[in-house]
Amino acid sequence: MKHLFYLLSFMALTNCNSNPQIDVQGHRGFRGLFPENSIVGFKKALDIGVQTLEMDVVISKDNKVVVSHDPFMNHEIALDPYGDTISKEKELSFNLYKMTYDSIKQYDCGSKPHLRFPKQQKIRVHKPLLDEVIAMAEKESKGTTFYNIEIKSLPEWDTIYTPKVDTFVDLVLELIVSRGISERTTLQSFDVRTLEVVKKKFPEIQTALLVDEFEVIADKMNNLSFKPEIISPYFKLLNANTVKDLQSKGFKVIPWTVNKEDDIELIISYKVDGIISDYPDIVLNRFSVR
Repeated sequence: MKHLFYLLSFMALTNCNSNPQIDVQGHRGFRGLFPENSIVGFKKALDIGVQTLEMDVVISKDNKVVVSHDPFMNHEIALDPYGDTISKEKELSFNLYKMTYDSIKQYDCGSKPHLRFPKQQKIRVHKPLLDEVIAMAEKESKGTTFYNIEIKSLPEWDTIYTPKVDTFVDLVLELIVSRGISERTTLQSFDVRTLEVVKKKFPEIQTALLVDEFEVIADKMNNLSFKPEIISPYFKLLNANTVKDLQSKGFKVIPWTVNKEDDIELIISYKVDGIISDYPDIVLNRFSVR
């Protein structure tokens, strides 16, 4: 039944004139133009027709699932409660796993100019709870949004910046199940330990293996005891033959993070199943002009 659900969902997506033939995912919401992993960014992504929201989650001291790329206050985007900058040297000391969510909310993660994304709007925002993001998206889309949620774990972070993997996965799964979105959710991770735990605890949920730019896709796949539904590599690791080979073995291929128009055109020509981009507007526009 699960596979039928995804097939019907994909057919509905591809048969809709307002949507492209592949799954366009807004990376960290809509990072190119709005603060990353923010409610406003996720809402704007939905407003332009993005079907899948891509995001990252960490855990607070009081076991809240927080939408954040890092388990600390990254100096690139965060200002402290007094509006002061955070230095790169001290950012790790602002450890979200040692902070209650009430404390985390006091930090502004949208007003500081982002040097790598100069077109990003400067908006005062805080790191939202995953539950808040889901509530907004379900209301805006009337229950049609898909979610691609990265569990940000590393062995060296265990019990320091994140809980142990089993606990981390339990907290995320509990929220997803309680919200009734498991059939529209993919859990992704670079950490194969995390994916193993996810599949053991909830074999029906869709998983994606993230492959870093310095890793080898085949080697990373061999570290898993099961076949994930999706392989999600850094886009420059792919070519047309690699995509075709992976798809012939039953995998969907959804690369990250494809931002430049030439790269978007090239990746689409490989006939991938989806694209994760900081500029989902550019990807969607590519289809609307065809």
